[in-house]
Amino acid sequence: MRSLLKTLLIAALAGAALQAQAALNVVACEPEWASLAKELGGDKLNVSSATTALQDPHRIEARPSLIARMRNADLLVCTGMELEVGWLPVLIQQSGNAKLSVGSPAVFEAGRFVTPLEVPSRLDRSEGDVHAAGNPHIQQDPRNIAKVASALAARLAQIDAANAKVYQDRLQSFAARWTAATQKWEQQAQPLKGVAFVAHHKNMGYLANWLGMREVATLEPKPGVEPSAGHLSELVNQLARQPAKLVIRAAYQDPRASQWMSEHAHIPAVALPFTVGGNDKASDLFGLFDSTVTLLLEAVK
Repeated sequence: MRSLLKTLLIAALAGAALQAQAALNVVACEPEWASLAKELGGDKLNVSSATTALQDPHRIEARPSLIARMRNADLLVCTGMELEVGWLPVLIQQSGNAKLSVGSPAVFEAGRFVTPLEVPSRLDRSEGDVHAAGNPHIQQDPRNIAKVASALAARLAQIDAANAKVYQDRLQSFAARWTAATQKWEQQAQPLKGVAFVAHHKNMGYLANWLGMREVATLEPKPGVEPSAGHLSELVNQLARQPAKLVIRAAYQDPRASQWMSEHAHIPAVALPFTVGGNDKASDLFGLFDSTVTLLLEAVK
């Protein structure tokens, strides 16, 4: 009997130890936050992304596999700012995960920790896909990544206090490497200051603000509305009066409109990775900005 009790006790203690050491399940809404979580958590986290760089983050199908991942999530890391409003609430509801309630520490919104751009003075849905909290594509500025990293490390320490020092140490390492990389990118990108460009969608504002570039037009007549032939023709006439050096789109966007504009306005068309995984070189956050700056510089030479 004593032998049996001893065996049961050992098994219980071993199970408790394994549970204590189990990695947190982190589900990121976008690849940039999945990459950041891996930087900060290492092997303390099991990280997955609900979307890829080749998907429009505004429009995602609530697949059973995503619902299953949400069901087991200890932490949800998303942009917020209404970017995921069309699909995330459905996933959370169908997952039945009580941890992911509004205001819970298990729900982290990166957009709360940065200064938003392009906040509308009034809301009018006739103007297209306009976000009340401002432009949600905050990952296009590395200075925003740094702010979110500090907040996310603190949140990880809050919900996993046993590994708080790990998260803080990894944050310090990441912050030092990120600061050095940001300075390098800014030095490399000096020739981009003042460069005028056309964007496919209103999703390049933070990139332009960081690099000092000028967005003079968008291919979409309204955010989220694909351009017609007539609208593109009008843009060609506009660019004759107000020239641009290049037309930019994100990797997930249809290339046809930007290619048409490139051919008719005689300017380069550039597909930026936009997030981690957007091209072969953007395999992590550092590669994302290495590739972005390089592609822009090559286009304006």
